[in-house]
Amino acid sequence: MGGPSTIPEVHDFLSRLFHDHDLIPLPFQSVLAPVIAKRRTPQIEKQYTDIGGGSPILKWTKLQGEEMCKLLDELNPETAPHKPYVAFRYAKPLTEDCLEEMKADGVTRAIAFTQYPQYSCSTTGSSLNELYRLAKKDGYGDKGSIQWSVLDRWPTNEGLVEAFAHNVKTALQQYPEERRKDVVIMFSAHSLPLEIVNRGDPYTAEVAATVHAVMSKLNFSNPYRLTWQSKVGPKAWQGPQTASAIEGFAKIGKKDICLVPIAFTSDHIETLYELDIEVQEEAEKLGIHLTRASSLNDSPIFIRAIADLVSNHLRDFEAGKIGPTGQQLLLRCPGCKNPKCGKTKEWLATGGLGDAVAAQS
Repeated sequence: MGGPSTIPEVHDFLSRLFHDHDLIPLPFQSVLAPVIAKRRTPQIEKQYTDIGGGSPILKWTKLQGEEMCKLLDELNPETAPHKPYVAFRYAKPLTEDCLEEMKADGVTRAIAFTQYPQYSCSTTGSSLNELYRLAKKDGYGDKGSIQWSVLDRWPTNEGLVEAFAHNVKTALQQYPEERRKDVVIMFSAHSLPLEIVNRGDPYTAEVAATVHAVMSKLNFSNPYRLTWQSKVGPKAWQGPQTASAIEGFAKIGKKDICLVPIAFTSDHIETLYELDIEVQEEAEKLGIHLTRASSLNDSPIFIRAIADLVSNHLRDFEAGKIGPTGQQLLLRCPGCKNPKCGKTKEWLATGGLGDAVAAQS
């Protein structure tokens, strides 16, 4: 999604977010979105002020990409040099900014590599829809000007799981040894409106797969639960909400909890404000010893993981072992109501050749 790097960027970020029907379906969206964005701006500006004056997500995403590409140049010299480009959905650099930079550099081969490990139509799907829209609109990126392939999900990637498990083990060391095995590991992921979940979106299942893989890596050393955060608006969202789950555990006497942000690859407002300030304050009132596993940020385990993931993808693609997309990306949700999804998936399946394939056939 990205995040505003400075306070003046907050309103535009919120406006883009609330205008995106893929993420937050609203009735009369074009009318309501500006109103909601304007109303929420002062509150969200204060939150970003409280975490240092802006989101660090661009800093971390750039660092991860640059370090990944250094490793890729060693792992895959035949496709070197490799360069990372950042395309955020709601904050600068936007997808159009990314494509402009790629065009200036003369890029003709690219991997659309989602930094959401677990796929949702509302997140990765929305970003891919935007990529398709802009490529069709401007021409660059379409009809073979770029050969695309896609890494659209990686919820149980071995390196990702190892990076999460390492950070959980480190966080658990903050508890006395005699209490450590009883600490509740609470995995927290960004929630989704139930209307998106119920149409067959795979996100909740893939988040659960990541959680199970991490606990397997930890030999199921502790009790654990998966909870959900960042609900917006009055509609029903996937639950239980992280804050209410902590309150529930307090009532049954579970006073040692380790929070693990399991669907984010770096720190941003959902970790630094929502978890570290809001949830932490509530936990203290309830007498809970709440810790949080560090986000992946500059974790060398994580950076090696994404380098290996892209390295294997490049080799398999060049060898003809895989196509531009995986089979799972091509399957639309059984309750899908968005015609954009089908067109985007068809285009990506051709590697961005689109109409050029039809013209040649």
